[in-house]
Amino acid sequence: MKHRDILISALAATLTTGGLLSAPLNAAVWKPVEGNVMTRWARDVSPEQAHPDYPRPQMVRGDWQNLNGLWDYAVTATNAPAPAAMDGKILVPFPIESALSGVKRRVGADQRLWYRRSFTLSRSWKGKRVLLHFGAVDWEAIVSVNGKEVGTHRGGYDAFTFDVTDSLKPRGEQEISVSVWDPHDQGPQPRGKQVKTPGGIWYTPTSGIWQTAWLEPVPASHIEDLKITPDFDESAVSVTARGVGSGGRVAYRVEALSSGVVIQQGVLDVASSTKSIPAQITGTVKLRIPGAKPWSPDSPHLYDLRVSLIEHGKTVDTVASYFGMRKISLARDANGALRMQLNNQALFQCGPLDQGFWPDGLYTAPTDSALRYDIEMTRRLGFNLIRKHVKVEPERWYYWCDKLGMLVWQDMPSGDRSAEWHGPSGVDGREMTRSAESSAIYQRELKALIDGRYNHPCIVTWVPFNEGWGQFDTVRTLQWVAKYDPSRLVDGASGGNHFAAGHILDHHQYPGPGAPERVTDRAMVLGEFGGLGLPLPGHTWQEQKNWGYRNFKSQEEVTTAYLDLIEKLQPMIQEKGLSAAIYTQTTDVEVEVNGLMTYDREVLKVDEKRVSEANRRLHPQPVARP
Repeated sequence: MKHRDILISALAATLTTGGLLSAPLNAAVWKPVEGNVMTRWARDVSPEQAHPDYPRPQMVRGDWQNLNGLWDYAVTATNAPAPAAMDGKILVPFPIESALSGVKRRVGADQRLWYRRSFTLSRSWKGKRVLLHFGAVDWEAIVSVNGKEVGTHRGGYDAFTFDVTDSLKPRGEQEISVSVWDPHDQGPQPRGKQVKTPGGIWYTPTSGIWQTAWLEPVPASHIEDLKITPDFDESAVSVTARGVGSGGRVAYRVEALSSGVVIQQGVLDVASSTKSIPAQITGTVKLRIPGAKPWSPDSPHLYDLRVSLIEHGKTVDTVASYFGMRKISLARDANGALRMQLNNQALFQCGPLDQGFWPDGLYTAPTDSALRYDIEMTRRLGFNLIRKHVKVEPERWYYWCDKLGMLVWQDMPSGDRSAEWHGPSGVDGREMTRSAESSAIYQRELKALIDGRYNHPCIVTWVPFNEGWGQFDTVRTLQWVAKYDPSRLVDGASGGNHFAAGHILDHHQYPGPGAPERVTDRAMVLGEFGGLGLPLPGHTWQEQKNWGYRNFKSQEEVTTAYLDLIEKLQPMIQEKGLSAAIYTQTTDVEVEVNGLMTYDREVLKVDEKRVSEANRRLHPQPVARP
């Protein structure tokens, strides 16, 4: 086990200085709400064990306090004051609409959801700054500590942090209060497949806290963020560290490690801004990695990283991270078609559309093992890619993709309304006009998505728009993404409303397969196809009226139909220059039964061996270059 894994595992196991021990532990007041199918991991969930895993594997410190567990909750009118009495207990981080929350209650756009809990701090944190972190809260969160408002955040998918030190009492119990407003599909904000009235391809909404809440002590001068960029061609990695200091000159020391041994290091002196205290301090160190081992799905090699902040000659803060040496790019084949390349070698990318919903937790997987299971099953089926569809996952999902070796196309969650477009192909260059508020929300959350998941080597493509939904200012948006993150490709408009921008022309066809009309300036991909449905009694969201693009009667029929689709892909790859194909989808989701697995992940609907062999023939392992 490598240093990074040991550290993360130890942190998860110890739950240092208070951890869940300060949370209400009366399990008798909590149990999952019955009524729908559950996963096998639900039995591992309890107030004492609600996502105890370290939530930020890309920037690890050894001291933290998990705030997951039982909180008090209440639902009021949107403009009502904070309630004096609460309605009951809710298990964080599961959304209130989910069975695992213990509540399973809808919250409308005209209502506000309130959370409250107490905690105590370790004496060892005395003299340090205390940061309050939320992995994600959908959608607008107002946070108070001991009755003092510490900040407001808007955005349903990105992490946010408040320094709560000045709101803490000198000793004894502290109190956190969070109020949340979420308009769901009645607002213009990014929301993915969440709707007020679920059905077909639209699903139950998620409101409130749905990722880990936690506390972290840091010194007054500390590291706030890392930006890690591999340079495959130069066998190097650039690390930009951003932090705060007390003013004057400081230094960052960056060390790259392999198997626990430092293989390269660099130190950069930084003059911090003295316009304000604490002062912002940012610096970049570029390290050459001798004999760099590439990261790929076939060999997901990761290097460990250690970054330290040095002030007055003393190390005052250190964080652990990791990186993978990989490059995603385009190159022309012998016929002039642009092909996607991984590490300068052509690689056909194939995998499922993955929506990240769970029958018991909705947006929140029941456990970390459940998150990992979906990725492992995707690998077992011979895929090398996952398209994460109009949802952003917790950081640990991307960590497992990094570690296990899985390419990721990351969608921006859709929002607002659909652009009006017509025609059988959906390629007519039409787009909507958003309001100034809607445009600002989208751009802010798109930037937050890229910033928040930038360091993960598994992500190779950003997908800003899907099938015209909320699509606006297309060319400017695609050009901005490509410039803001030149280390990845941009799939401009997955499935329709194409403009001559971005790196990819993306066609959807059900059941398909099919290829877009050939162009010379972008790689051509089949962004969605398949949708072969099979409802299996005892494993469905509801007993009747389940839905699929094409329904079959047995696992043998689905397997045969799937293999037929894959066989038809082969000539499109060779003759039409197809570079990737995305099958719909990993699992059933609520009434939609197009999954390779049932919604509860209990039944694989296809023959694993035959499907895996067929998929692997699409992307044979590249021959290593001398």
